[in-house]
Amino acid sequence: MLLDHEITRVTKGNLKHLLWLAVLLLLLVVAVMANAGNKLDDQLMARNAEFKKDIIKVSDSVYTAVGYGVSTISMIVGQEGVVIVDTGIDVNSAKAVRADFRKIVDKPVKAIIFTHGHGDHTGGVLAFMDTPDTQIWARQSFGDEQRFLKDAGIHIQKLRGARQAGFMLSPEQRINNGIAKAYWPKRGGNVFSTSKKSLKPTHFLQTDQLALNIAGIELKLVATGGETKDHLYVWMPSERVAFSGDNFYKSWPNLYAIRGSAYRDIKEWATVVDQILKEEPHALVGGHTRPIIGAEEVTTTLTNYRDAIRFVFDKTVEGINMGMTPNQLVDYVVLPEKYHNLDYLQPYYGNPEWAIRSIFNGYLGWFDGNASNLFPLSDKTEAMHLAKMAGGVETLISLSAKALAEGDYQWAAQLSDHILALKPDHKKVLLIKADALTKLAENILTTTARNYYLTSAKQLRERAKEKSK
Repeated sequence: MLLDHEITRVTKGNLKHLLWLAVLLLLLVVAVMANAGNKLDDQLMARNAEFKKDIIKVSDSVYTAVGYGVSTISMIVGQEGVVIVDTGIDVNSAKAVRADFRKIVDKPVKAIIFTHGHGDHTGGVLAFMDTPDTQIWARQSFGDEQRFLKDAGIHIQKLRGARQAGFMLSPEQRINNGIAKAYWPKRGGNVFSTSKKSLKPTHFLQTDQLALNIAGIELKLVATGGETKDHLYVWMPSERVAFSGDNFYKSWPNLYAIRGSAYRDIKEWATVVDQILKEEPHALVGGHTRPIIGAEEVTTTLTNYRDAIRFVFDKTVEGINMGMTPNQLVDYVVLPEKYHNLDYLQPYYGNPEWAIRSIFNGYLGWFDGNASNLFPLSDKTEAMHLAKMAGGVETLISLSAKALAEGDYQWAAQLSDHILALKPDHKKVLLIKADALTKLAENILTTTARNYYLTSAKQLRERAKEKSK
């Protein structure tokens, strides 16, 4: 039978041992998380090879420039001249492409074809206007997305887009943008914003498809949906080359853009990929990343791409019909294992979770079906209740700091939001949230999320600095 002082000695010894174990466990967790972050950084660094500046010979008559700006620019060589598919993000990078194309063949540009109206594909148009009568082809609905927002007076997507792209970050913080190198255009953001001179399409695709002969080149333009409502793909039958625009690139597709956009028809997106697949292409030029060359590889890639998108759509609809909310759907819809190790389906740019939420909202709107959420409390009122339950705002601040220290970064960020609803300028909480977002950025592969986290953290630290003056 142990004496009281012996029991105390043993208990103290066990306690000391347990404390050491706890410290070691904490260090192990920190090391594992740091290593995970490093692995993601390494994966993104390796990704830079995809954006190496290069002109790739895709087929006998097709050359594609990658790594000059952020999107691909292609030249199709004909007997009487060349056709350009997309023109890049700005005139400066596009001029470099034009100069290098001329080294391959010095023929005039007879036509430019836009796969869609996004500025990163249209901004370099002036560099390819060899003559005033150069044709510019696009869908009849060209620029619909931009007009839709402009007509409503909405411009916040420019700020959110800058966060998504990481334009406010340092070169050290932007490893790349998932489907493109980190690039800071001298001017950009709007279609044709690279010059005071306004250039608009001169020729339009007004039907489902159209056969063209330009400079002796037989082409087919096919109207599609997908990323935008003004999308088309270009098919060159003689050499079996497909130019998909942004309905394909080597990444999980951006089925929802966090900068904000109207619903992107995800079911239609899969159908578009299937349409291109049925052309039986031997080469595929995506809107970003290096082309895929070889019939077998193209077929395998497009098949997996289509089926993965369809799986997410179908499984989400299945869950919706079971009465699931968006949060529940994110747990329910899990991509099959066979897609996990395919590099071109990694969430470098888009993210499956965003697609799931977008599908719900696209078909059913904002209401998640839970009656409690018909008229939810305001952020401030909910925060007041939470603070009262916790025993005061100071307790919430302590809990947010504790969550950050314990590596529960998402909860630290969300708890900080509750506190900031009550105390918008609380310096300590601004910095807690900034640190939490920085840690979240270190542990995610999706570069748009990573950029958004880091940019938001930067802005929070600047705000905290202002409040301390």
